[in-house]
Formats: sequence, structure tokens, C-alpha cells
Amino acid sequence: MNEALLEEWVRKAEEDYYTAIILNRKRKRPVPNSVCFHAQQCAEKYLKAFLVKHGISFRKTHDLLELRENCIKLDSSFALLDEYLHQLNRYAVTFRYPGEEASVEEAKLAVKAMKAVREFVRRKLSIFKG
Repeated sequence: MNEALLEEWVRKAEEDYYTAIILNRKRKRPVPNSVCFHAQQCAEKYLKAFLVKHGISFRKTHDLLELRENCIKLDSSFALLDEYLHQLNRYAVTFRYPGEEASVEEAKLAVKAMKAVREFVRRKLSIFKG
């Protein structure tokens, strides 16, 4: 395992986590598209951190469901994240371009899903603080 690379994935995941949390608190001029994007990014980076910890390479992708399948090969309990990952998966690209908009309610649900994925994977990585 490359400890430095693992730490970098976790650090970047945490940056997306805090960005989503802070942006989701905005009441004036909310930015739900950005909240949803950063929530997805946090989950993606935590899944990649888990794979890195176990020395599993993965292709460059934003597809949480593909990453989940790779994680399930190592630990079947990752199937418990299905609902959250399905919810977050579409936020990687869909809402970044014209034609689709996330609502404030969707942003709240995305943050909830992100928190669940983050807590689950942090436990798998033996990260108990924060």
C-alpha cells in the first residue's frame, strides 16, 4: 500500500466533504449544483482511497457504481452503500452542464448520502476522528 497516496485521497475527499457542508449552509443564493457535485466527489475519493489501501488499481472514472463493484470484491458489505451511491452517482457530470438543475432538497439529500458513505468508508480505513 502507498501510504502517501492513501493520505492524499483522504485529504482530497475531506476537502470535498467540507466544501459540500459549507456550501449547503448558504441560505442566500444557494448553490445546490455545487453541493451535489462535491458530495459525489467526496464519496468517489473515499471509495478510491479504500481501493488504494488494498493495492487495487482502478481506471480513471467518476462512476461510483463501478468503484463500488471493485470495493465489493474486497468487502461485500460495500453493497450496503448501494442506495447512497446510486443517488450520488449522477451528480458527477449531469448537473455540471446546462439542461439539469439540482434543487435545494436534492442538495440536502446528497449531503446526507455523502455523510453516510464517508462514515462507512472511514471506518473501513480505521479513521475514527473528525
